[in-house]
Amino acid sequence: MTFSERRFDVDTLPADMRRVYGHLEEKYGEEYGLLFVFTMTTAVELHRAWNMTLLTATVLQEIKDKFNLRMTWNLGVIRLVFRVEDGGHELNRRVPYDYDSEFQDIYYRIAMALVAGQINVHEALLYQREAKHGLHTAKSGLFIRKFPGRLLLYPAQAATCAVIFFNGEWIDAAVAAICGLAAGLIEFALSYAGGQATVLLDVSVGVSTGLIGTLFFRYYHDYGEECVADPSDVDACRYAPCLSAVFLGTLYWFFYGTAFVIGILEIIAGELQCGVTRFIGVSVKTFVLSLGASLGLMLVFLGETGAADAWYASSCNKNFLDGKWWRIPFYLANCVFVLGQYRLPLSQYWRALIVQLVAYEVQFTVIKEMGQVNVEDNLDVAASNLMGAATGVIAAALITWVVNLSGDFFRARLLQEDATNNRRIGDLYFRLLLFLEKAINRCGLGRTSDIMMFDLEKKLKVAQRELKNPNHPRDRIEFPPEEEDVIIDAMVATQDINMWSILMPAVYQLVPGSIIAKLWFSAIFPTDPNQGTTENSGSNSQDSVFANLMVISTSIALGLIIGFAIFQSVVFFVGRSCFRGDRERVEKRKQNQDIMGGMYTAVHDANDDPDSTRHIERMEGRRSLI
Repeated sequence: MTFSERRFDVDTLPADMRRVYGHLEEKYGEEYGLLFVFTMTTAVELHRAWNMTLLTATVLQEIKDKFNLRMTWNLGVIRLVFRVEDGGHELNRRVPYDYDSEFQDIYYRIAMALVAGQINVHEALLYQREAKHGLHTAKSGLFIRKFPGRLLLYPAQAATCAVIFFNGEWIDAAVAAICGLAAGLIEFALSYAGGQATVLLDVSVGVSTGLIGTLFFRYYHDYGEECVADPSDVDACRYAPCLSAVFLGTLYWFFYGTAFVIGILEIIAGELQCGVTRFIGVSVKTFVLSLGASLGLMLVFLGETGAADAWYASSCNKNFLDGKWWRIPFYLANCVFVLGQYRLPLSQYWRALIVQLVAYEVQFTVIKEMGQVNVEDNLDVAASNLMGAATGVIAAALITWVVNLSGDFFRARLLQEDATNNRRIGDLYFRLLLFLEKAINRCGLGRTSDIMMFDLEKKLKVAQRELKNPNHPRDRIEFPPEEEDVIIDAMVATQDINMWSILMPAVYQLVPGSIIAKLWFSAIFPTDPNQGTTENSGSNSQDSVFANLMVISTSIALGLIIGFAIFQSVVFFVGRSCFRGDRERVEKRKQNQDIMGGMYTAVHDANDDPDSTRHIERMEGRRSLI
């Protein structure tokens, strides 16, 4: 197959990157310089999409090893440092991040396609630029990627979170939806203003949530007013909106609960600087949000009663979900809005929804059963988080394996690489894929290029047959530029998916599924005024905050590690005993193992500590230790 020449315009690069490229191109050639540009761009965009830092480093190491790049990097929480040629050139980037499962997956696949030799570096860089401008995103995805379409997600997620995670009822969901819409409008306005205005986001959202939520609590049929005046009035306190459900359901969008878990993972993996910085940073951020909501609460009751009186007078119905048939459907609705926040393509929702449901149900079931026994300790919380995270990893790994097999089949079928794919079973499966893709596109959820891939497969099949026919004048396979774009798109789209892109939303939901978000308000309101105080009650509450935070974050992190380790062990032993395959398949399996290991271990480079690295060479059929 012959492609027209595609060239990436280096003049579009930032000035500092263009300057470094010029030095590298002059000394080592164009390809080497472009590979440096591609590697740095991959790191920046994966970081911007909040890909796991450990995994990003592993992807960069794959590129470095494949093309023998003399390049190092330091991936921090915000600041990224890149060095090339033993520090001869150093570039720094300050990159904020946000949830973006689509870009996590796209930039990961581009890198894997380049490493696999399916595309060249010019095509890879051009594809990155096209992805950045939304040319590879479905129209449905473009709508919720940015404002104002994104505003639809804030109230929906706030309402469902208030009920599912924070013991709210329908009135709490309604108030949380209003607070969520206000929070979305504030973020829209501040992001539009840009610059230093974005620094005010957390405190502005917190105060607005506190004000709106407390106003409804106080004046909704005066239930809140009566509840604060007489906390023993059970009916008034029950019918008043639950402040904790409203506040936490709304602020759920802004609580970066996943960062606690990632910070613990990084610390366990030995990336102490990044892990500790992330853990402290997100602690401060979430506390600012909670303090802002508490200030809003105080302003509504200013000069009349203490904010703590209103906070503790408000009560939630902890049994609201018990026995309800709609609990799981309602949770799945919340999952849909979370995936919208994560910008996952709608056609891929089914992958993440399965992982989210498995992790949630295991966590919910375990804590419900163990909570009846472990009353005086946090082992029920730890066990439920650990098992929920571990089963979520295994579910994500199995789904990734199935999708990857389908991608390998489609790529082989498209390029006519494997004759077995054209047999009856292969034909049936291919028709099934075509039917599903057409259904997705009919619903407006897919991309036009996905259907074009199937049409192009027919043309390629005919062209291959003509090329092999000695009586046919065809001597090469060529396509117009728009169809070449589809083939390159197919080479990228059929690479192995980034498992973290469908696992991260489930981890995100496991954290508030426990009690982590409530801990910050426990520090702000350490004692119930109606229960009296003791000498050490404040310090005990704050100690409990940190203890519970560590139990929750560490148990989820350990669950992820155990899940990864279990799946890797199974793949290793099954692969060694049953599916040895050819050298290419063995290398592919090893690469997948390394990538999965990169989700919970620091990447290994022999140059990190050469004196302690054991180099094993084969000499005359024997292994000698140097």
